[in-house]
Amino acid sequence: MSDPLRLGIAGLGTVGAGVVRILQENSTIISRRAGRDIRISAVSARERTKPRGIDISGYAWEHDPVALALRSDVDVHIELIGGEAGAAKDSVEAAISTGKNVVTANKAMLAVHGQKIAELAELAGCVLRFEAAVAGGIPVIKALSESMAADRIIRVMGVMNGTCNYILTRMEETGLAYGEIFREAESLGYLEADPNLDVGGIDAGHKLALLTSIAFGTRVDFAGLEIEGIQKITIEDIEQARDMGFRIKLLGVARMTDDGMEQRMQPCLVPADSPIGQIKNATNIVVLEGAAAGQIFLRGAGAGEGPTAMAVLGDVVDIARGRRISTFGQPATSLQPSRPAQSAEVGPYYLRLLLEDRPGVLATVASALGDAGVSINRMRQYGHESEAAPVIIVTHRTTRNRINTAIEGIVGSGASLSDPVALRIEEL
Repeated sequence: MSDPLRLGIAGLGTVGAGVVRILQENSTIISRRAGRDIRISAVSARERTKPRGIDISGYAWEHDPVALALRSDVDVHIELIGGEAGAAKDSVEAAISTGKNVVTANKAMLAVHGQKIAELAELAGCVLRFEAAVAGGIPVIKALSESMAADRIIRVMGVMNGTCNYILTRMEETGLAYGEIFREAESLGYLEADPNLDVGGIDAGHKLALLTSIAFGTRVDFAGLEIEGIQKITIEDIEQARDMGFRIKLLGVARMTDDGMEQRMQPCLVPADSPIGQIKNATNIVVLEGAAAGQIFLRGAGAGEGPTAMAVLGDVVDIARGRRISTFGQPATSLQPSRPAQSAEVGPYYLRLLLEDRPGVLATVASALGDAGVSINRMRQYGHESEAAPVIIVTHRTTRNRINTAIEGIVGSGASLSDPVALRIEEL
């Protein structure tokens, strides 16, 4: 058997503690499958004595993760600190500078700096792996970069943020408003320190940007995403969607169009009986659509200690076996820049309007839609109040740009009493 593979673990939060725990409990199994022993040499975290439910007394301690990355008794630097810059990025670059392989769960860092870091790793002859950065324990990175390496990818889509899916599921199940379920999710510890990373779609957007790069051979372009969170979704939207046979999901979609790369992370209506529509609570699902393979559905736990730690260790075992795969599925220098194509794909839309209750208002709305080239499929008024008329409109297939133009016309006419809400009805 080869020499042991020695690990340095930076970050002992939920995932880092999980990695240590699994290595301690399954060391014999892991070594047999990897073909060599895998051992922890040193660890680093903010607080050495914090209770974590694991014994770290047998490992060297470094207060500075960069010092950990530079240790001579570390072969693989495991970065589980998080954050797009700072100590996380510094420690990864330090490890690469000394020829060490890197495993990370840091989606934010890779979504923003992934191209540069991948090029550094390639130049140094290092492996940089990040299965745990996208969809927790779901092996979507391996599926794209390995199993579907010979296929032409048509579309990638999925529900990739468990917190948002939990909130939307609970709203439907309880009939409670967004704010009440948000506070429930917060009390359960489901939200990031900055909640907007979750409910604003940013966390899921980071993940989609990474999948897009692998799927289409393009440079990571997080800035090119259209991102919209779930904060405007009301219980009325949930109920109206249900009445039409849909559920609302924060859905990420990426596809190459004639106009460029379309990447969007936004709330959408999906058929309630579809695989995506049936996903509840914190479960994630990713759909990979290839020209040869067709649609492949991958679903499972998108976060949590066990699933995410297992994804980290899956990358470690690959390194122990000597497997070398380019960070984004092909050499970083061969990745092509892409042109963002905003709202290129056509589809039907759901519009919720709160209109003035006066003669001619519906005609004004219809005129604004018609001027923008948007055709009405069906329209419904509900919950009529004395001075306000809530109206739901479902359009025929159109583009988001036309919807935006129509909304500008409606708002500009003075007919709307609040900002209209537009949700795409995704055709799966």
